[in-house]
This record gives sequence, structure tokens and C-alpha cells, in this order.
Amino acid sequence: MIEALDHLVIGGSAAVYEALLGRRAHDGRLRTGNVGLAFAGGAPGLQSMVFATPDLDKAAKLLERRAVATTRVGDALALTGHGVAIGLAAKESEAPSPLAADEAACVSALDHVVVRTPNPERAIAFYAGRLGLDLRLDRSNPQWGARLLFFRCGDLVVEIAHDLKKGMSDAPDQLWGLSWRVPDVAKAHARLKAAGLDVSEPRDGRRPGSQVFSVKNRTEGVPTLIIGGIGRW
Repeated sequence: MIEALDHLVIGGSAAVYEALLGRRAHDGRLRTGNVGLAFAGGAPGLQSMVFATPDLDKAAKLLERRAVATTRVGDALALTGHGVAIGLAAKESEAPSPLAADEAACVSALDHVVVRTPNPERAIAFYAGRLGLDLRLDRSNPQWGARLLFFRCGDLVVEIAHDLKKGMSDAPDQLWGLSWRVPDVAKAHARLKAAGLDVSEPRDGRRPGSQVFSVKNRTEGVPTLIIGGIGRW
């Protein structure tokens, strides 16, 4: 039913993300190698994620059979996943936005989108059981203070994170943060720093051989991590 994450909707400005991604927007939209970004008014932050499906009518019927309520909005389906706004749309062939700097220093693709949940078992039932995403990892790590669920979606991951210290509840989930892949961490770090963004120093990532750094401002309120030293999923 779901083939990929087509695009994310962010409250804010395309110009801000042009600087972050190192790409030039067209008609107020941006696209990396594997996901697009659309921008809307309202509060800053991630507003929704829209998945690509090869057949919208079949997806609507399957979701109905799985007791997922949807609303037809033009050429898309809208639904809510325990507080997270989700859409399904026909898959589109769209080229990545043009680069504005050295390719090695620019964002190539999205690595993962992070959803925070107070109820990981509920999240598994929804994202795997209802939406049919492929659960690839379920791991609790006391050092991180979190239980992490990785759902494969195309060549990126929908990561569901649960704070172990907060325990379980029926509160809503939150569409929270983004981690972007770059070919060269050092060059990406230098580019963003030169553009006036507040970035942390590069550090070793959780995946062997990876390096990461955080972007602390000019992300329209979206917690943002830059990752290098890894290939495609």
C-alpha cells in the first residue's frame, strides 16, 4: 500500500530550508533525493507527513478494512495516527531541487523522521498493523533512556521514540524531528556555519562509522540532525 514517504509539510519558510539543505526551492517547494518538503502557515514545526501509494483507491479500501478512518481531500487521503497528521497521495516522479553549493556539502536525502510516542505498542499496532510499514528494529537502551522502533519506508526510516522515564500513557503522539544525510560531514558543517547557522561540533553517531552534528537554529522549530559516513538504506 505504501511505497515511500513522498513529502513532509513544515510550518515556515522555504527560504530557511534552502539554506539548511543547500538546495534551491521551486514554487515554494524543495526536494532531496528521496523526500519533498512543502511549507504552510501556522505554527512552526513539522505539521504532517504524506506517504506515496501506487493506487489511492485500493489504499482507501484497505484502510477502511483495517478500521482506519480517512477523508478524501482532492487527490489525497487524510487520516490521523494518534495525533499525527498523515496523508496518502499518488506517487509522483519529481527531480531533486538544484544544488546551491558543492554537492558534498549539501543534504542528499532524508535518513529518518522521528515521531515521539507515549505508547510504543500502540505505535506498532498502527504503523505496522494498520499502515503496513516494515518494522526493522525494536530496541530499548537505558543509556539513551529510550525505546526506539525503526519502520522501513523506501530508503528512509520512520523512527518512533519512547521516553522510558515517562512511562506509558494514552496521550497523543508527536511528529517531532528530522535527520538528514550528507556526503561529507565536515564540508556540510563548514557550509552551515559559514551561513550563520548555530551547529554543534561533529561527533560519532550511533551507527558504526557515522558522524553527526545538531543544527540548533533556523530549522523552523524542527529538531534537526545531520548525518554523514553512511550509505543508503
